Amino acid sequence: MSCCAPGIEAAAHIGATKSAESDNESLLAASKPLGEGLNQLELAVPDVHCATCISTIERDLGELGMVHAARVNLSTKRVRITYDPEKGSPDQMTAAVTKSGHRILLLEGLDEDDDGQMGSLIRAMAVAGFAAGNIMLFSVSVWSGAEEATRDLFHWISALIAIPTVGFSGQVFFRSAIAALRHGRLNMDVPISLAVMLALCMSIFETARGAELVYFDASVSLLFFLLVGRTLDHMMREKARGAVKNLAQLSPRSAVQILPDGRREAVAIGDIEPGMVLSIFAGQRIPVDGEVIEGVSEADVSLVSGEAEPEPVEPGQSLLAGTLILSGSISLKAEQPADKSFLARMIELMEAAEGSKAGYRRVADKAAEIYAPAVHMLALSAFLGWGLLGGDWHVATVISIAVLIITCPCALGLAVPMVHIVAAGRLFEAGIVMKDGAALERMALVDHVVFDKTGTLTVGKPRLKGQILGNRADFAQAARLARRSAHPFSVALGDGANEKKICVNEVFEGQVDEVPGQGLKATDKQGEWRLGHAEWCGVKNPQQYSNRSQVWLSLNQKPVAGFELSDTARPEAKEAIDALKAAGVQISLLSGDRAGPVHELATELGIAQAEAQLTPADKVSRIQELQKEGHNVLMVGDGINDAPALRAAQTSMAPASAADVGRSAADFIFTRDNLSAVPATLLLSRRSATTVKENFGLALAYNIVAVPLAMSGHVTPLIAALAMSTSSVLVTLNALKLRFGNEGLGKAVTQKPAKHSPAASQKLELAE
Repeated sequence: MSCCAPGIEAAAHIGATKSAESDNESLLAASKPLGEGLNQLELAVPDVHCATCISTIERDLGELGMVHAARVNLSTKRVRITYDPEKGSPDQMTAAVTKSGHRILLLEGLDEDDDGQMGSLIRAMAVAGFAAGNIMLFSVSVWSGAEEATRDLFHWISALIAIPTVGFSGQVFFRSAIAALRHGRLNMDVPISLAVMLALCMSIFETARGAELVYFDASVSLLFFLLVGRTLDHMMREKARGAVKNLAQLSPRSAVQILPDGRREAVAIGDIEPGMVLSIFAGQRIPVDGEVIEGVSEADVSLVSGEAEPEPVEPGQSLLAGTLILSGSISLKAEQPADKSFLARMIELMEAAEGSKAGYRRVADKAAEIYAPAVHMLALSAFLGWGLLGGDWHVATVISIAVLIITCPCALGLAVPMVHIVAAGRLFEAGIVMKDGAALERMALVDHVVFDKTGTLTVGKPRLKGQILGNRADFAQAARLARRSAHPFSVALGDGANEKKICVNEVFEGQVDEVPGQGLKATDKQGEWRLGHAEWCGVKNPQQYSNRSQVWLSLNQKPVAGFELSDTARPEAKEAIDALKAAGVQISLLSGDRAGPVHELATELGIAQAEAQLTPADKVSRIQELQKEGHNVLMVGDGINDAPALRAAQTSMAPASAADVGRSAADFIFTRDNLSAVPATLLLSRRSATTVKENFGLALAYNIVAVPLAMSGHVTPLIAALAMSTSSVLVTLNALKLRFGNEGLGKAVTQKPAKHSPAASQKLELAE
């Protein structure tokens, strides 16, 4: 279960010291001007971890007249504030967050890789589990009829184990409960803390007077069950936090500047200004948006368009930050500073999209809002009722403790995490990794699936489609030249020749030079051979032959052979699309590729809605339009350029072959490279959503039966603990049924995709 307030020690410390977070000059220096008199300030809120945390911070900031907008990002644990510095000082904003019980920190110098909270949860869970097991052994001995002296000894030993365990493992809940109460709020940790502490104190009291029944096992077991649920929940949330950081790591930290006198010196990327001339070598990424002023090369623009096909680079051409130079070297004139270049805009798109996701309120968070007040009222009513009417305040205390224990949200706390962990395990067995538990809930609501093209619906590798000019001998000569290069088109040409048994593995024996951005040039007794781009080989109008990618062979600038290449659809793509349609969802294809290949693929797979030549921002825009129409969107993509769209959609999937940033941004990753994982995950998520509802139904039914019994005095704290544990076991068993009955998942995903055979899937139409 989620709670809504961190420890009070941090808040007290912040309030007591003059830190950078309360210094107006530091806050103004960290702010970014937006124009029109507004500034934007981004700060870390490391303790935020639920929907209530988000709403509390945003509400408290929104009450300040100087704040125009405030958005908390749950995954990155940051708050972005747009404010008017003329209407107040920035320290008012940090003070508002601090007063709500949350720490707030400047981003500078913050170690975001240090997940101390996860370590604390694991340590607390391990200690509670070890202690619960040992105390239960003593309890079983007592229940078996131990003599009075032995019983008292076991009770004291249990006390010695339980007291430090509750003090250590219970801090996760105690700090949150105290901080919530200090700020006049209730959360799920308040009844948990009350139940644990009252059961512990009552047990110590009963042990001191030699009573037969104590409840150390109840208090420690309660902690263990709740810590298991919280640890699983935190673990799944943290897996979704690395995408923005991974994308930022693609940007170089420095570049080489060419000074007016010709000297070269290193310059930090943050110091690059428009007009500077930079030297970029093969294997380096473009640091900022700019124009090529010298040099020719080839560039990998997959970050921009998603297409793997290298593009020629020549003077006068504009390149975007993040583009990878594949060959040669170029001189680039900077047109934008780093914080306004393409890569920075990509990061902003991802953060904005993730911020919109943070508004999604999970089922368990919604239940928590009404559950905590109800539990307190029931326990208080039982205490006052039995105390005032019965006159025995000891009995009233025992009964109120029983009510608190029996209503402790173990079943409610495990209802969602257990379903998620069982579903995640089942998906993992089928080669699908679930990174974010909340995504399973969002996946169940999906009614529109958006696919990228290259590498997602297609194999992502150019293959020879056919020969559009020349004969078999010309094909053989082109293949011999192609085998002297590692270019993807050359590899495809050589593979195609091998498939057709044409000059198998033969290589051109003469001198071969690779011209960056153009192709291969070789000389023999017949003259100069060229293999590469159409214009470079003397082809006047290549579009008359084909709209696909082309490679040409020329002799002395006269074209003698032409070849068309294309990316082919995955063998299981049509089946996956049909399965999604059968599940009642709509399909769209959004690609950065040319219109011809995109619409050809859409027709082949039966996709009615297809758009081509889209930028990453265009894809995000199309997804947002679908969301405004009321659709819940699943995005399936594999490229770096797909990362903002993956984040913008309600949920997202990517193959294991995807770029690092694409994998980080996705909620699900299918490792067996089979698109059947998409409909299989959708169907399992719908079953999971049904199981979550059933678990809440079981928890509700348990409370309807158990609470009246506890309030009427028919349940002791020990029986209450057993009943609470039983409800948790029932919820767990119900979640385990997800491991069975997934025939579609087992059949469609666990089998390896059919091996792609170019010879079987396409015929090379050779001119005779």
